[in-house]
Amino acid sequence: MDVFEAIQRRRSVRAYEPTPVPVEKLRRILEAARLAPSAENIQPWHFIVVTDAEKRRQLAKYPFAGFLKEAPVVIVGCGNQKASPKWFIVDVAIAMQNMVLAATAEGLGTCWVGSFNEEEVKEMLKIPDDYRVVALLALGYPRKSVNMQGKILHLIRRRKRLEDIVSFEEFGRHS
Repeated sequence: MDVFEAIQRRRSVRAYEPTPVPVEKLRRILEAARLAPSAENIQPWHFIVVTDAEKRRQLAKYPFAGFLKEAPVVIVGCGNQKASPKWFIVDVAIAMQNMVLAATAEGLGTCWVGSFNEEEVKEMLKIPDDYRVVALLALGYPRKSVNMQGKILHLIRRRKRLEDIVSFEEFGRHS
């Protein structure tokens, strides 16, 4: 699968099979994050791979995150705010998007999660003070079920047209 096909196929998956993610696939996905660009090549990221069922259950207690308990893997993306105070969030987000596309190419589903209590997550996973939790990423094989909430949302809120989000030379100029 080429990168554009992965971009087109990517969906936010909120229902997962209990099948474990093979280590070799997980390593390729993490390698995609490692290869991401970062400001001044500081690479301020650290990723915590959570497979423990109890920890995933705790991460799932936050609003809109309930499905994390059934995802076989949750990746917690952290950024070193001391090493890169201005850019750590952007750098971690770029690396995590690389993981999302690599996972799609591997036949896996993901869902980016921003609903969490940072202090609780840091305490649970023993994350040092210099690091901030940027996002959580559910990872696993999509369950073959109908996600009515997702289907309704996509009917109501379709993707914007390219012409609606792109200008040339200045904002609002389309040619």
